[in-house]
Amino acid sequence: MELEFLGTGAGLPAKHRNVTSIALRLLAERNAIWLFDCGEGTQMQILHTTIKPRKIEKIFISHLHGDHIFGLPGLITSRSNQAGDKPLEIYGPKGIEDFIRTSLKISKTHLNYPLKFIEISSDEEILFEDDQFVVTCKRLDHGVASFGFRVTEKDHKGELQVEKLKALGVKPGPIYGKLKQGENVTLTDGQTINGKDFVGQAKKGRVVTILGDTRYTANAIALAEDADVLVHESTFNKHEAKLAKAYYHSTTQQAATVAKKARVNQLILTHISARYLNKDTIELEKEAREVFPHTVIARDFYCMMIPFQEREENQ
Repeated sequence: MELEFLGTGAGLPAKHRNVTSIALRLLAERNAIWLFDCGEGTQMQILHTTIKPRKIEKIFISHLHGDHIFGLPGLITSRSNQAGDKPLEIYGPKGIEDFIRTSLKISKTHLNYPLKFIEISSDEEILFEDDQFVVTCKRLDHGVASFGFRVTEKDHKGELQVEKLKALGVKPGPIYGKLKQGENVTLTDGQTINGKDFVGQAKKGRVVTILGDTRYTANAIALAEDADVLVHESTFNKHEAKLAKAYYHSTTQQAATVAKKARVNQLILTHISARYLNKDTIELEKEAREVFPHTVIARDFYCMMIPFQEREENQ
């Protein structure tokens, strides 16, 4: 599981930052990529990465402001032209389907795959669940309908300790499946072994929270509770709290406060105003670290691997 930031700017593209888009790379987990927001030029950003558009399985749109959706028609079309033939699911506020279907209709674009739209109709709901992941959302505070997403990976069962079994003379076969399920098995020599003694420690699933544009709000804290990584917008510095409130955005230290109250492991700040140059982001990062030390400011093409956390011995 890895996060890759395709665009980290706010409002409009800049030479040093494109507008918002984040890829959650789940290649090892499901050979797929989930995209969060798709600002103008996202497909151009993808050209500078190893991402293949046909592997994009789901797109989650936080809200319908242009810097988060104007890249969608182009990316959807390119996906079709680049051997993408599997269905694409698009999640977002009411209106996202009209926007995309109208764009494709007027441009007379034909896709080689079906689109499935899941429009978010309530303040809190489960958007997606299978045997690997659950995605939930909550409404944020941005003047227009804006949502945050919490991606929860389900726990991984412990690995069967094959070498330990081979040392006992237990050969591979159907018996391995029973042991991995924790069953008691009687061997040919009459010895009974407990599968639980041959299965390693389970791995706790990881949690990633990605928020849309928002003022400081309790729902952000709830979505981020105990997350491995929180991605939070940071459009204003700590001295501009009044501007942040007026424009329905957050400051560096408001984002850091969310991270601290939610007890996350890592905070990544994004959606940085174009008026802040690279040298300015050093100060922005320092501001956030005054409140929450485990903070970094993302830049375009910044990547972060999300490791499993070790369980405590009493768990």
